[in-house]
This record gives sequence, structure tokens and C-alpha cells, in this order.
Amino acid sequence: MTYLLALDQGTSSSRSIVFDASGQALSMAQQELPQIYPQPGWVEHDPMVIWQTQLATAREALAKAGLTARQVRAIGITNQRETTVVWNRRTGVPIHHAIVWQDRRAEPTCADLRGRGLAAMVQAKTGLVIDAYFSGTKLRWLLDHVPGARAQADAGELAFGTVDSWLIWQLTAGAVHATDVSNASRTLLFNVHNNQWDAELLQMLDIPPSLMPTVRPSSALFGETSTALLGDAIMIGGVAGDQQSALFGQACFKPGLVKNTYGTGCFMLMHTGATFQSSRNGLITTSAAQTGPQPEFALEGSVFVGGAVVQWLRDGLHAIQASSEVEALAQSVPDAGGVMMVPAFTGLGAPYWQADARGTITGLTRGTTVAHIARAALESIAYQSAALLLAMSRDAVQGGGAPVAELRVDGGACVNDLLMQFQADLLGIPVVRPAVTETTALGAAYLAGLATGVYRSTEELAGLWRAERRFLPEVTPARAAELMARWEHAVRQAVA
Repeated sequence: MTYLLALDQGTSSSRSIVFDASGQALSMAQQELPQIYPQPGWVEHDPMVIWQTQLATAREALAKAGLTARQVRAIGITNQRETTVVWNRRTGVPIHHAIVWQDRRAEPTCADLRGRGLAAMVQAKTGLVIDAYFSGTKLRWLLDHVPGARAQADAGELAFGTVDSWLIWQLTAGAVHATDVSNASRTLLFNVHNNQWDAELLQMLDIPPSLMPTVRPSSALFGETSTALLGDAIMIGGVAGDQQSALFGQACFKPGLVKNTYGTGCFMLMHTGATFQSSRNGLITTSAAQTGPQPEFALEGSVFVGGAVVQWLRDGLHAIQASSEVEALAQSVPDAGGVMMVPAFTGLGAPYWQADARGTITGLTRGTTVAHIARAALESIAYQSAALLLAMSRDAVQGGGAPVAELRVDGGACVNDLLMQFQADLLGIPVVRPAVTETTALGAAYLAGLATGVYRSTEELAGLWRAERRFLPEVTPARAAELMARWEHAVRQAVA
């Protein structure tokens, strides 16, 4: 048998999964990643803890599978995107905590760039809107605020990377400073048309080019791991940001195929092939995972607070003791009783892009119980995702394509049948859950397998994809439209 090791470094945990060549998971190890909140709107991680937990889970997953490193053909890496690390090239020591994708501290820089009329230029080159979500303005903040950082950067002493680059650096003992196109496309510094760091964008944010990693296709030979780490050298053959990796793992290789990942946030991507399509409906254009030099694109919408609303029910309201309890609590009432929750804890992402929105709960009555609030919290995940897909369908039709025909789903919350059924009801199309829901890690494994000859083509990978359950709409289109109108009304209250 041929085995592939996927390193899945996420926002809330580091995980490692061993897959066989058929895409079946043989073992998994996971460690929680501590969150650091220095002040409201700021979110950080310790880069050394990211590395230590990822290495520990890789060793544990191999041990659980009864494998040695010599039996693993390749490693694939997938990671929380936009999270920003800067470290010293000589010592390998980070100059600051990693600034996480959710962090909003760079919003003043973004407001300045927008005020200078740069939004159209940035979107034309990167496909992105100017928002603190992306890495470039986080990097600028670090250079401006960490003592000595600017001088060190100007002297070529520092390296920038998203989490994938940080892990590659550590795995290769500092021999390789690289990233892939999908992660590079999330920085505000990368021209997605020619797959190059862009001099004008770097100058816009005053970023020295010497900081930047080499950019490769997502399926490529990135370098071998240091023998001391896992007992033998293993080739790193695949790297992709988590959402592009999930799109790949869902076998969405052709234009019009869409997946939604229900994690801490929710992330919906539609493959658009070699066509760079600008959204007219509040979405962004991003690089898809690429198996060669030819640029490939996707439309993307991001929900900042998806599954995190369940964590808030647990840790903030103490309404539940474990996240797994939310479905039973929500099902204890027939509906949300008129309660609507807009969980804009860190602003609203696509298609609204309202950085100053804040969370609201409306429709409360004397009869409202914690069960109604739990159901409204769950439903808010589906409402936000429905707003994304409706925007995506409009873009598809305006671009000469067909409306989206089905939604492939993955991520932790997709196991929640109540949520998936409500999602299908709102959308009016089938919601399809695959047999392997670990599609983010699977995508990284597939990319690594393609680079090292385990698989011949994406057509072969498409043949491995299997559905586990299809959720079909159970309400009328008129009822779905009525529910979405109530949601949009609630959103307007959150941004007032």
C-alpha cells in the first residue's frame, strides 16, 4: 500500500491524518491550539506552539497507523490562511506572535488604502477586496509595531510566511522558504494573473521583497523533511490553503462545482477554471489549488463566524457544556420561535463586508428559551452560507454559466443533520455530504500524491469521490425566500 500524510494546521487545532491511496483515513491525531486575545478584535497564536503541536500530531498519527516515515510517499500541508508569521532567517525565532486571520487590528491601514482610491487596482491584480482579513496589512502592522522589525526587514534578516511557509521552514530545518499559489493569493501582495509577487502592491504596503517566500504550484516538490523529525526524510509534495485544499478534496475541479466548509468560519468556493471572474455580488476571486503553472481560479465567500457561534454558546453563554450538545438542544423546539441571530462578532464577511457590524439577537419574547437561541445560532450558519451561495449563483449566471446545481459540504459542523437540512431548505438545491468529510486534509494528500506519482490525474481523483448523504429541500421556494428576507432584515439591524 501507498500512504500519504496530511498535516492540517487549523485555527483551533493542529491535526495529522494518514490516508491510503484510495483516500481512506487510517489514523488521525489532534491537539487543540490555544487562542490568544490581547485586546478586543485582536487574535494571536504562538508560532512555536503551532509547530510543536503539528509535529507531535504527525508523530502520533504515524504511530497509530503502525507506519514508519519510510512507508509514507509524501506529505501534504494545508493550513489556516492569512494568519501571518515573521521570523528571523538566521535563528528561526518568530519576532512576534502570529496574527490570526480573524484579527482586525490592521483595519486603520485598510481604511487608509481605500481612502487613497486603491481598491480597484488591488482587486484587479489580486481578486481581493482591501480588508484586514488578508495577510499583507498584518505584515505591515508587524513591521511598523515590533521594535527593530523594520530595520531587520530592510537588512534582509527576516522571513514572512503564512502558516504553510512556517511549517515548511521548520520541517526542512530552514532549508526551504516557500509557499503555494493558493496561500500567496490571500496576501494582497500577489498578482494572480502571472503568479508573481507584485512590485506595486509590495510598495503600496512598504514591504521589502526580501521577506517573501518562493511561490510554487500547489502540487509540487517543495523539499524533504529533516530526517531527525520523523525518523526518515519525506518529500513535501502538496501545499494549499485550507479552503482551496477542501475544494480539491471535494473533487471540484471543473467550473461551476461548489463546496462549503463549515468550520470556525464558513468558506464557500466555486471553481471557475482558467477564467478570472470578478464578482458583482460581494464575493472575492482567489487562486484555486494548482497542479501546474497555469493559473486556475475560484470565487469565494467567507463567513467569519460559523461554528464559532456554537463555541460562544458553550463558552460565553454557558448554554451547553460541549459543542456536540447543540443539535439536541436546538431540536427540542420545532423552530427558532421568531428569534434571529446575526453573529457578527468580528464584523460581517461576504457578501456584506461590514467591518463595523456587531452581533445581534432579535425577535425575543417572554416565551423565548435557550433552546430557541441555540436553534437561531445554528440557523445563522445556514443563513450566512445561503447568502453566499445566492450571490455565487448570480455571479455564475452573469458570467454566462448556469445556476449552482448542488452544494458539496464538509467541515466539523456538516455532521449536524438539522443544520444540513435547513441549509438545503434555504437554498432549494441538494446539499451533498461526502463519505470522507475530512476533505481539507484529503485535498492536501491528493496534491502530494499527484506530485509524487501516486495519482496520474485529477480525473482519477474525481473517480474516488463518494457521497454519503444527499439532503433535499423540504420547503417551497416561496417559504425559503420569506426566510431569507427575514434574515436580510436582521442583517440590516446589525449594521445600522
